Formats: sequence, C-alpha cells, structure tokens
Amino acid sequence: MSAPNNPHIQKALYDYKPYWAECYGTSEFLPMSRAEMDALGWDSCDIIIVTGDAYVDHPSFGMAIIGRLLEAQGFRVGIIAQPDWHSKDAFMQLGEPNLFFGVSAGNMDSMINRYTADRKPRSDDAYTPGGLGGSRPDRASLVYSQRCKEAYPHVPVVLGGIETSLRRIAHFDYWQEKVRRSILLDATADILLYGNAERAVVEVAHRFARRDQVADMTDIRGTAFIRKDTPTGWQEIDSTRIDQPGKIDRIINPYINTQEISDCELERRNQQWIDDKSYRPKRSDEHKLQFHPRAQLKRETTVIRLPAYEKVVNDKALYAHANRILHLETNPGNARKNTAMLIFG
Repeated sequence: MSAPNNPHIQKALYDYKPYWAECYGTSEFLPMSRAEMDALGWDSCDIIIVTGDAYVDHPSFGMAIIGRLLEAQGFRVGIIAQPDWHSKDAFMQLGEPNLFFGVSAGNMDSMINRYTADRKPRSDDAYTPGGLGGSRPDRASLVYSQRCKEAYPHVPVVLGGIETSLRRIAHFDYWQEKVRRSILLDATADILLYGNAERAVVEVAHRFARRDQVADMTDIRGTAFIRKDTPTGWQEIDSTRIDQPGKIDRIINPYINTQEISDCELERRNQQWIDDKSYRPKRSDEHKLQFHPRAQLKRETTVIRLPAYEKVVNDKALYAHANRILHLETNPGNARKNTAMLIFG
C-alpha cells in the first residue's frame, strides 16, 4: 500500500526534537569504517546508509544529502559505499545499526547505470572512483537489501532512491522482457520511500527512535509498505478494471483558451453528478465502494485498489491502466493511498 496521505500540515523538518546523539556534533566526513567511527568517539551508528555510488560529501550525491540531513537531526550516520555484494561481510563493517539500514542504488537506476540501450555492459561509471564500471550489481537496491537482512535479520531496511521509486509497483523490466513484482517484495525490505523523501526519511528515523514498529508507520506521506487488508473505516475505490473509477477525460482542444470559458464542460458534468441525489454507490462489501473519480471523499481515508500482479502480467491494457492510475496519484503531497499490485493481495 502506498501512503501519500492526509492533507494535514506536516511538521517542519527542524521542528523535531533532536536525537540524543546530537551531542557528538557535526563530523568532517560521515564514517565509512570502524576506525573512523572510533576517531569520532562512536561505539555504534544509529543509521547506516548503503549506496551504489561512491561517497562524496557533496550535494550532487543523494546519499550525502540524506546523511547530512539525518545528522542534523541528531543521528549518528555511517556510509557503506559500493560494498562487495558477494557476501554479507561488507555490510557488517560498521557493525549493527541501532535504528535501521537505508538502502539506495545511487543517483541512477542500477540497470541504466550498467547497461546501454542495446543491453551491452557499459565500460564506465560516472559515480565510481576512476570512472570504472562494474562496482555495483544488477538491481542494486534489491541485492543490497537482501544482504542487509542476511547480516542482521532483525534490523529494519528502508528502501529509497530513484530505482525503488520507479519500481514500487509491478513494472515492466526492459532487460528481462517481463513484468516484475514490486521491488519491495523482492527485496524483502520493510518500507519504501519514493520521490523527494527528505521529509519522509526524517519522520521514519524519529519514529524508529521512539521505538515505533514498521506496522505503525501507515500515515507517512511518500511511503509504500505491505498490508493485507483495507483498514477499518476506510473507503476503497475499485480501480481493478480499465476506466474504473471513471472514463478517461476527452483531450482538451489545445487551441481553446480555457481561461475564457466560464463553465468548463468537465466541471459542469462533475457537479451534475454530485448534485444527483438519486445516485447511490454500489456496495460490494464493508469497505469496497465504487465512486465517481471526483467524488468529494476524504483523501486521508480513501484507498485505490489497483489490479493484481497476476492480472497485469497477462494484460497489456490493464498494465497501462494501472500505471495511469499510479501516475495520477503519484504526488506524495496530495495523492490518495494506493493498493499496489500484489502488495494488496
């Protein structure tokens, strides 16, 4: 289930009470080894970020931004950059994190980083020292997450980065020529953050710091997590079939100045539906209702059911429909929650 969430005003990034480890202050570089941790006087890291890019303490590298942001919240952050993924040993070099592992493939999707459009291996990597290729595995987010779980099975894994954002529901894999499941399932991770996730990662970090469980983190914008049922009291929009809920709008004539039209056809049609008191939604069970797509529902308690993974694998039109719905609901600031393919079984 994706949780773009309620329209309530979010807490400002720096309104959180800093974590107790803020007393250590700002480090010159985020540590990448036990020796560097010892030099800072740390006995452990609160958060360990695993990334497919080299660690460069510069804003052009996403993990440097996230690491410094979490450090400003008072957390001790370590970096494991481009680890040897053939065993769990490299993922244990900083010890066990107190709160969670943060995993990202890096600034680019790892498959695009490693292969050309002709599916030929690239010889270089702009995010690796010396520009050498081959420093990260295929589908790095998936591999890194699995190794983190192998190293410390009880430590939560938080997925982030562009690779996971693009693959958070069932998606077509160009390199395998097939539809793959959500990366959240294949990676066996606990929670996924998508989009510009600075606010989400700060909220998640403070939730873990106060000993909340992943199962309790269902109200954070820009997150995706696994859930088996619709919460009690929620309304469910059934979008498991094409053009449900509602038809695709007719393309607006680009030569018409819509600002000069006092009564837009689309808005007039929608208002007529809302004003029609004789209409009653079809009730299929306690939570699942079929609504007009623009009905005035409470977004914070509305969930959209997407087609199941088994359906979209065999139906190209249904696959396109599911991605259209996700695209329309992809803004973490105002979208409704989505039941992602196969995550919502």
